[in-house]
Amino acid sequence: MYLNSVEKGRNIPIMTTPDQLLQALQNEIEKNTYGETPVELYEPIRYIMSLGGKRFRPLMTLMAASLYTDDWQKALKPAQAVEAFHNFTLMHDDIMDCAPLRRGRLTVHEKWNANIAILSGDVMLVRAYDLLLDVESDRIKRVLTRFNQTAAEVCEGQQWDMNFETRWDVTEAEYLHMIRLKTSVLLGFALEMGGIIGGADEQACSLLYEAGVSMGIGFQLKDDLLDVYGDPAKFGKQVGGDIIANKKTFLLIEALERAKGSAKAELDRWLAAEHFDSKEKVAAVTRIYDTLGIRKFTEQKIAEYFDKGFEYLEQVTADPTRKAPLMGFVHQLVEREA
Repeated sequence: MYLNSVEKGRNIPIMTTPDQLLQALQNEIEKNTYGETPVELYEPIRYIMSLGGKRFRPLMTLMAASLYTDDWQKALKPAQAVEAFHNFTLMHDDIMDCAPLRRGRLTVHEKWNANIAILSGDVMLVRAYDLLLDVESDRIKRVLTRFNQTAAEVCEGQQWDMNFETRWDVTEAEYLHMIRLKTSVLLGFALEMGGIIGGADEQACSLLYEAGVSMGIGFQLKDDLLDVYGDPAKFGKQVGGDIIANKKTFLLIEALERAKGSAKAELDRWLAAEHFDSKEKVAAVTRIYDTLGIRKFTEQKIAEYFDKGFEYLEQVTADPTRKAPLMGFVHQLVEREA
C-alpha cells in the first residue's frame, strides 16, 4: 500500500498501513447517507452501517488493489459496495433467523419492524450497485458479472443453511459447500475485485479469489470453534450459543457422525431436550466433543484451509514489498480470538 511522492525526479513509495486504509474506508462509509427521505427507509441503513464490524472484506479489496497500483483510492467506493452488500445480507438474515441482536445492538427488524428491514435491505443492494459504478469503464462489466455471480451464490448458501435446520443428516461436505457459498465467496470476490481494479492479470485475480474463498471457509470454521471453546471476554458474544440453539455447525455435524453408544445417546438426549439449563447443556455437549476429539479435528481442518489460502496468496505475482502488509494482515486475522 503506497502513495506516490517525488524526490529528485524519482517515484518514492510511501507505506500506507492497513490501519490507514481502514480509516480512509471508515471515513467514506460515514459520509455515505445512502438517501434522505423517507427517514424510515434510510435511517435503518445508517444504523446497521454504524454498528461497525471488522470491515475486513472491503479492507481486503483496498489491499488487493494496492498490490498493483499506488492509486488505491479508486477502489474505495467499490470496497464500500462489498460492505453494503454484506450488511444487506445480515439485515435479511436476521429477519429469517428471528435474531434479536446484531453486534450487541438491536437488529433492524427489532428496532423498527420486519417490513422496514426488508425494504431498507433492498435499497442497500441497489446502493451497492451504485457504488460499483465507480469502477473504470473497461473493467466494470467484469466486476458486475462477478458480483452478480457472488450475490446469487450467497443467497444459495443461505437457503442451504435454512434447509439444514430441519435435517439431522447433514454431511461434512454439504456443510463446507454451504459455508463456501454463504460466507466465503464474498471474501474471495472482495480480493478478486481489488485485483481487477488495480490492474492485475487474470491469473493473479483468480489466485486472489481462491485465497479469499479458502480463508473464508477457515474463518467460518474458526467461528464455529470459538463459539464452543472461545474466551468469553475476547469472543464478544455468548460462548456455547450454537450448542444451546442446536445449530448445525461443523463441530455438531462431526459429533453426530462420530458418536456411538452412550455418547450418541447422551448427545441425542440433549439435542431433543426442550427444557434444560443452558450452562449444563453447553458443558455436557462440550464434554462429548472433547471425548470424540472434535476440537483437534476442527483445528486441523481450519489449518488446512488457512494453509491453502496462504499458498494461493504466495503464488500471486506482485512486488513482495507490496504483498507483505496483506500477508501480515491475514496472519493477524488467522490468529484472532474473537
